[in-house]
Amino acid sequence: MKNSVFETLNAINVNAKVEKKSNLTYLSWAWAWAEVKKAYPDASYSVMSDPRTDKPYFYDENLGYMVMTLVTIEGRTLEMWLPVMDGANQAMKSQSYEYSTRYGVKTVDAATMFDINKTLMRCLTKNLAMFGLGLYIYAGEDLPEASETPKAVAPKKAVAPKSAKLSELAIDDENWSKVRLYIEANVSNGVDAIASQLGRKYSITPEVLNEIKKIVG
Repeated sequence: MKNSVFETLNAINVNAKVEKKSNLTYLSWAWAWAEVKKAYPDASYSVMSDPRTDKPYFYDENLGYMVMTLVTIEGRTLEMWLPVMDGANQAMKSQSYEYSTRYGVKTVDAATMFDINKTLMRCLTKNLAMFGLGLYIYAGEDLPEASETPKAVAPKKAVAPKSAKLSELAIDDENWSKVRLYIEANVSNGVDAIASQLGRKYSITPEVLNEIKKIVG
């Protein structure tokens, strides 16, 4: 039986093509796109422009810049969006501004086209993750889900011992948005499988389990 697009891309280990910055993990967009095109030559993507300006970004004076992409694979199209942020993950605007932290006042520089272009490619990578490629990174996992073949099972041995302390996952905390993306993309796997996978990294509370059930339906 032929694997689905998601099963095919989600089984790819992307660890060798990622880089760390400010405690976040970034996947090489060029490599990600190459992997998708090798598996699905007809795959395509496009950048959404603001119909009011015909620019490849949307802007709000209070909130900042946002970019959006569309990816189509085997006739299915998914969209993704990403705010333009600086190295401290603060929203960038048309003018520089200051904000207060416990370490003092910080400054966010005004966005440039370089920042917008960089964010567009990160948005594309995130868009591809919705089809499965590297999605486990957004869920806070270290490895892709194992397939049924022996080669895919071996990496699971690298998981931290059960004695390691797990982070408690709470709804609406800083990790929840990433975890929710993972749950929504894996709805077909069912509640038990999703909870088991997340349980490798997080302590799943009854409240979180109930939320998973609501999302899976």
